[in-house]
Amino acid sequence: MTKKIITRFAPSPTGYLHIGGLRTALYNYLYARANGGKFLLRIEDTDFKRNKIEATKAILEAFEWTGLDFDGTVEYQSERMEIYKKYIQKLLDEGKAYKCYMSKEELDDLRNEQIARKERPRYDGRYRDFKGTPPAGIDPVIRIKAPTSGTIEFVDGVKGEVKFEVADMIDDFVIARSDKSPIYNFTVVIDDALMGVTDVIRGDDHLSNTPKQIILYNALGFEVPKFYHVAMINGSDGAKLSKRHGATDVMEYKKMGYLPEALLNFLVRLGWSHGDDEIFSMDELKEFFDPNNLSKSASTFNQSKLEWLNQHYIKEASFERLKDELKEFGVNLDPVKHAKLLVDSLRERSTTLVEMANSALNILKAPTTYDQKAYKKFIKPQSIELLEKYSEILGDNDLDTRIYEEITVKFLDENSAKLKDIAQPLRVAITGTSVSPGIFEVMEIIGTTELKNRISNLLEFSKNSSI
Repeated sequence: MTKKIITRFAPSPTGYLHIGGLRTALYNYLYARANGGKFLLRIEDTDFKRNKIEATKAILEAFEWTGLDFDGTVEYQSERMEIYKKYIQKLLDEGKAYKCYMSKEELDDLRNEQIARKERPRYDGRYRDFKGTPPAGIDPVIRIKAPTSGTIEFVDGVKGEVKFEVADMIDDFVIARSDKSPIYNFTVVIDDALMGVTDVIRGDDHLSNTPKQIILYNALGFEVPKFYHVAMINGSDGAKLSKRHGATDVMEYKKMGYLPEALLNFLVRLGWSHGDDEIFSMDELKEFFDPNNLSKSASTFNQSKLEWLNQHYIKEASFERLKDELKEFGVNLDPVKHAKLLVDSLRERSTTLVEMANSALNILKAPTTYDQKAYKKFIKPQSIELLEKYSEILGDNDLDTRIYEEITVKFLDENSAKLKDIAQPLRVAITGTSVSPGIFEVMEIIGTTELKNRISNLLEFSKNSSI
């Protein structure tokens, strides 16, 4: 019988959800969903000094926005302290862990002596088999009895065979602090084992934790899960992605006008591929994703690729959805008569919802200022004269795009002018800039009365302008 795949994402609530964390969550989510398994969410909130309630809310908010649904309820480590105490005592009772009474000063002295001898600093095991009277005034930490020689080996789903020499990097590491609170490597093993996690996909910055966790799995008699350590995401300069490369907070991408499916599509390709395909629906990802196809090499965050994907998803989105999304950016299209025409005219040229919203407002609201460069280039004495004549022939009725085009072509023929002679001056009059969708579509969106008002405003401005 094939074992059911169970994966998890287990962030610490010390800040916002990092973009790299979302990629890790996505990989775990897809692997579980692709195999009819379970995807769990666990908040690792035992570091009470650093944890923030706001950070937990930010993680859950990001999951809701991106649509990564998890199975069951959110598990909080802070609510599982009694479970950890039980397993710490089990290891103590079985002689697999022990109390270490070294003071901070003793640890510092030991470290300094080892550094002076050019040795790697490590605990020397002095309390490993201690039978005497514990020193007074010391609250002990709990250390695991780690192997003292040999290797710890496992097959990683990304990196292949991995081997760690015990003598080079493993000592009797701490599993519980002097205040009895358990450390990360201990709690993660207990939780993953008790929650039935079969596969752990995480960043390769956790690779050095893996041998310690394997020691704990073995000491507790738990089955070791399959590990996949994914290479980091780098910025354009090859350094690990950070704030200096741009936004790293998942929810910042919502504020910048990215659609969640664009962000997920972008992230999944930072370390995974399916042939030469670039665009995937969520259903396709659930069908195709295999962690064995994760890349061993670091990926580079390419903002242009993200913008390209976002533009694709904006083009594909329904009018009703974009109408709702634009409300988040201050654009209410409910009272706009030609809202669909407006959205359809902008979706082809907008890389973000912010860009689309700004363009929509430029059309819907009469300009109060004019772009200097556009004004100087397109508003000349001859264009002012042409705009005056054009306004007079428009009449009073609202027209559709085709009719506006027909009367404009006729007007240009009668005045021995070309479309460029009127189109750009009209754009400046309507939007205050030289950029807009098709000019006749824009005219239908705002209507004849508003069009004549904006031409009049520009003409009045030109009488007193020093631009």
